[in-house]
Amino acid sequence: MNQYMKANYHTHTIRCKHAEGSERDYIEAAISMGMEVLGFADHIPCPRQEGYVSTIRMDMEQADEYVSTIRFLAREYEGRIRLLAGFEAEYTPEIFPEQMQMVHRVKADYLIMGQHFLGRESDGTYTGTPTKSDAFLKEYVDTVIAGMETGAFLYLAHPDLINYQGPDAVYEREIIRLCRALYDLHIPLEINLQGLLQHRHYPSERFWKIVGQVGNRVVLGVDAHRPSQIREQEVYDKAMQMAEKYGLKVEDLLDL
Repeated sequence: MNQYMKANYHTHTIRCKHAEGSERDYIEAAISMGMEVLGFADHIPCPRQEGYVSTIRMDMEQADEYVSTIRFLAREYEGRIRLLAGFEAEYTPEIFPEQMQMVHRVKADYLIMGQHFLGRESDGTYTGTPTKSDAFLKEYVDTVIAGMETGAFLYLAHPDLINYQGPDAVYEREIIRLCRALYDLHIPLEINLQGLLQHRHYPSERFWKIVGQVGNRVVLGVDAHRPSQIREQEVYDKAMQMAEKYGLKVEDLLDL
C-alpha cells in the first residue's frame, strides 16, 4: 500500500440522515488502511428549531447515544485504533452557547467548524451557493474568524466551501484575511477529500495557492459519508499532489 493518512477527524454517521453504513464499517475501513486515529464528527444538532426539522443533522436528543456508541466501540477496538467522538459545527452566535453546553455535557472530544450556513440552517443561506456578492464573502470570513476566536474548534473543514465568483482581487483580499487570522490562531485548514472525490467546486486551486503563500497549517479530512470513502487511496494521492504543488505541509496527527 502507498503512504496513507494516519488520522481522519471528519467522519459522519447515519444520524445525519445523508450518510450510510455503521460506525463499525467506518472503523474497519480505517484499520484496513492503517489509520491510527479515526474521529467521528457528525453534524451538530441545533436547539430551538421551532418546528423546523433538519434533513442534514441529528436531533438534539440523539447526542448522548451518539457519543456513548463511539465510547463503547473505542473500548472494543482499544489497541487497534484510537476512536474519538466530536461534532462538525457551524458558528451561529445565537445558538452556540446552548450547543456548547451540550458538547460539554456529553464530553465530546473536539469540534471542527464546517460553516455551511450564514445564519441558522432553517432561515440562513448555504455558503456553497454561487455568489458574486462581496458582502456575502466578507460575512463568511468575519463569521469564521469570530468562531475560531472562541477557541472551541480544532480546525476549519472545507474552508473553500464559500463559492464566490466575483472579482479575483476581492476574493484574494478576503481569503488572505481569513488565512492570516487562522495562521495567527494556529488553526489548521482542511483539504476536503469528499469534495475532491465528487468533483465539487472545492478544493479550490486559487484558495490553496493563497494558503501556500500565507503558510497555514493544513490537514486532510475525508468527510466520509460512506465507509468506502475511507479507502480512497487515489483521492488521497491527488490531495497530496495539490499540497506539494502549493508547498503545503500536511499534518498527520493533531493535538486535541
